[in-house]
Amino acid sequence: MRAKKTSRNQITPPKSMIKRLLDAEYCGVREEDGRIVLVPMRPIRADEVLAKLKKRGITENDVDKVIAWARHE
Repeated sequence: MRAKKTSRNQITPPKSMIKRLLDAEYCGVREEDGRIVLVPMRPIRADEVLAKLKKRGITENDVDKVIAWARHE
């Protein structure tokens, strides 16, 4: 299966693949050996994590900075 990356760096997986994700609104994303891996997150868990981060004032940009810092150490 193929997916095309848009000029805004968005990727839309094929419908047949999306159907297998069931009700997952969010996916965890990681890089493994040069591959992008999407892991469906249960909606309740994703909401819990996002709420905790928001409550602590942690933004997506903060998370990106921490990841970049950790990878350079």
